[in-house]
Amino acid sequence: MKINEIKINNYGKLAQKEINLENKINIIYGKNESGKSTLLNFISSSFYGISKNKRGKEISDFDKYIPWIGEEFSGKLEYELDDGRKFEIYRDFRKKNPKIFNENKEDISKQFNIDKNKGNEFFYEQTKVDEELFLSTILVNQQEIKLGKQEQNILIQKLANLVGTGDDNVSYKRAIERINRRQLDEIGTQRSREKPINIIEKEIEELEKEKQELDKYEEFKYKIEENKNNLNQEIEKLENENNYLKEIKLINENQKIEKEKIKIKENIKNKNSEKINLLKNKLEEIENNNKDILELNNKKIKNNFQENNSEKNKLNKKIIILFFILLIINIIQFIFIKNNLFKYLFIATIPIYLIICLIIKNKLNKKIKIKENKIINEKKEKINSEINNLKNEINLLEKNNNELKNEINNLENNFNLKINLEKEKIKNKYSNKIEKNKINNLENTNYEIQNIENKINNKKLELHTLELDIKNIEPRLENIANIQEKLVNNKEKMLTLKNLEKSMNLAKEVLAESYERMKSTLTPKFTENLSENISKITDGKYSNIQFHDEKGLIVELENGNYVSAMQLSVGTIEQLYLSLRLSMVEELSEEKMPIILDEVFAYYDSQRLKNILEFINDKFKNHQIIIFTCTNREKDILNELNIDFNAINL
Repeated sequence: MKINEIKINNYGKLAQKEINLENKINIIYGKNESGKSTLLNFISSSFYGISKNKRGKEISDFDKYIPWIGEEFSGKLEYELDDGRKFEIYRDFRKKNPKIFNENKEDISKQFNIDKNKGNEFFYEQTKVDEELFLSTILVNQQEIKLGKQEQNILIQKLANLVGTGDDNVSYKRAIERINRRQLDEIGTQRSREKPINIIEKEIEELEKEKQELDKYEEFKYKIEENKNNLNQEIEKLENENNYLKEIKLINENQKIEKEKIKIKENIKNKNSEKINLLKNKLEEIENNNKDILELNNKKIKNNFQENNSEKNKLNKKIIILFFILLIINIIQFIFIKNNLFKYLFIATIPIYLIICLIIKNKLNKKIKIKENKIINEKKEKINSEINNLKNEINLLEKNNNELKNEINNLENNFNLKINLEKEKIKNKYSNKIEKNKINNLENTNYEIQNIENKINNKKLELHTLELDIKNIEPRLENIANIQEKLVNNKEKMLTLKNLEKSMNLAKEVLAESYERMKSTLTPKFTENLSENISKITDGKYSNIQFHDEKGLIVELENGNYVSAMQLSVGTIEQLYLSLRLSMVEELSEEKMPIILDEVFAYYDSQRLKNILEFINDKFKNHQIIIFTCTNREKDILNELNIDFNAINL
């Protein structure tokens, strides 16, 4: 893997900066404060993002590298994997995730896993190198290499750790010692005193003794609870019987109510029938009494009217009286008056009078006839109306009686069925709750209900007595519960300690197995690399380094004697540490990762610088090398050695 191009839009003090790198040694030259550290941070932040956390620093990288000028805080980096695939990373550092483009400029960001804390993990998926590994191996700065005399022991220990465990911060012996110390502090042993396991064992023993003394109350409580349960079951059974009887009683009462309703309807029906008979009799009487009017027998009606018509009789009497008076006068004048003309004229008044009487009588007859017809019609209409009203009332009552009859029939048929169904339903409901003989025995429910309620009250009284007994021993029972809870907690703690002890023993076993496997696989490879590296660095003065469990790193002198690596010079130890760190790059990833060195040669003399540059060029010719420096010494020596390199000025 190699970095091809870096384009910084705005990052810290750097702005509008483009840098092209090649697949060989790249020397990036710049005076102090020229932006070398900023460029270095830009590279790592492009791959892994920039942190807003301080991570033990006075200021976070995000706040440190916010652009000095302008709002834009972004850049792009192009890199190429060993298989030839090219990618571009564009980052707006104010956002968590970058945009990843393939060589066809297609956005493939969503093809990689996105962790909510770390963001897009594209670079780890491609190289299997996370940020911590990148910063501790691929990128080496001056502070990690330059150590004073007082740090010599630390550096030798790091070398021993690297050779023994593959990590300069992990020591097998120290790890075992820490596990043993933690095991003693957090768990303890059978021989220890006042350690967690000893304290818990003692507490469990004391609690067990106390529990044995109080077990009798627990047994007493068990018996009381058993009696309570039995009483509750008996009460429940009695209450079921009571509820059953009450429901049956309610159905019986409803049955009586419904029967009463039927009886009321029958009474109404009977009263209606009686009333119908009365109305029919009255109708028959009216029809009989007014038969003439209803049958329209006018002659008879008129005779009746004439007999009873006083006005007509009075007129007839007057006409007759006047006729006799006129007749007597005519007789008298016929006797006494001698004038025949006057006599016959006077006699002529009789027929005139009769004609006049006849005219008056005809008018009177017409008037009486009109009056009679009117009276007859009114009376007929009144009688018919009364008859119709009676018939309507009879019809309505008969209709009501028919409806009542149907209702009564329906009520009798449906209610009996409904009552039987409800009783059957109640029996099924309580079939599993009460005894069968009590289900079928439904006589005298009131007495049974009262009897059962008395039994329930007696049982509840017994239950209340048991509850008082429990209340009297509650303080002791609470103490038992507390002891039991403490026992459970302590046994859980004991189990946790035992599991922790097993975990620590397993960890020590795994460490021992891993350590032995490391010594048989990686340690020979590391010691071989160390031997080869120190031989080249020291021009063959030291050619063999071995790792010893007790003494750590030992070096073979020219005379064949072995001495501790502690006896080497600080400069040689620094070179040895750097070369071993660099050799680890081969083990990090299947990709040939670039090696980034930041001012690591500042304190090297010319000969050592020449040796290390020659060693890097020979050993890591398949890796891209990026060296940050503030001097021209690296360029001069590379030119002297005729080693091709790419020079970049910031």
